[in-house]
Amino acid sequence: MSGRIIGFLREYIVALSILILIPATLFIIMGVVYLFFIGIADPVTSPLHFIKDPLGIWNDYILIAGLIILGVGVYYLYSFFTKRKYVLDELKTDKRSEILKKRSKLESTVKQLPSKYQKMLSDKEDEFNIR
Repeated sequence: MSGRIIGFLREYIVALSILILIPATLFIIMGVVYLFFIGIADPVTSPLHFIKDPLGIWNDYILIAGLIILGVGVYYLYSFFTKRKYVLDELKTDKRSEILKKRSKLESTVKQLPSKYQKMLSDKEDEFNIR
């Protein structure tokens, strides 16, 4: 069961990271408005009154949660793109020896990426007759 969940998360890591960033930025904006620009959230003059009245002091925690969630989303997005760039750069080579030198690192990196990159690596190994 956990293999299916992890596989699903690997396949859609970019979309999930972007979906994580959306509420994180919303939480950060809400927390900053409450802490520093409380006049903007005046219940009489602004549609942002929900930041001041119902949430109140919880906006401090919302800001902290937003910062944590933003960090997680940015980390996964950055991690995906760096791993993807590494794999694509290594698979551009036309030398069998270079693939063999970095095969173990390529295989471990490809395991953390969507299945499309695993297929690309297996195609390159088939091209060079690597077993």
